[in-house]
Amino acid sequence: QVQLVESGGGLVQAGGSLRLSCAASGRTFSSYAMGWFRQAPGKEREFVAAISWSGDNTYYADSVKGRFTISRDNAKNTVYLQMNSLKPEDTAVYYCAARHGWSSSYYLIDEYDYWGQGTQVTVSS
Repeated sequence: QVQLVESGGGLVQAGGSLRLSCAASGRTFSSYAMGWFRQAPGKEREFVAAISWSGDNTYYADSVKGRFTISRDNAKNTVYLQMNSLKPEDTAVYYCAARHGWSSSYYLIDEYDYWGQGTQVTVSS
């Protein structure tokens, strides 16, 4: 069992930056692939970024590529999402998710076993 707790959300102006953190419980964090998803009001939850257990492989949605960076610190059981050049369309609740091992379908919600409660990110224009 893995419990995930996100933090770092807030209100920021367009062009600004935020760093989200996701702290995981459990001693086997390093064996989990991690993902970030987001859900805007009235929209479906969508993939943002994913990272392999080692951190060697990262993947991004086209909408955030070049602006967001996913990373992890296995010693701290934490995964991060650095968000730069934020746009109003990035406004959403951001969720981190975990799955044991890697899946080539890392962008699919159903591939993940554990989810955090989400953290709100609001970007004003």
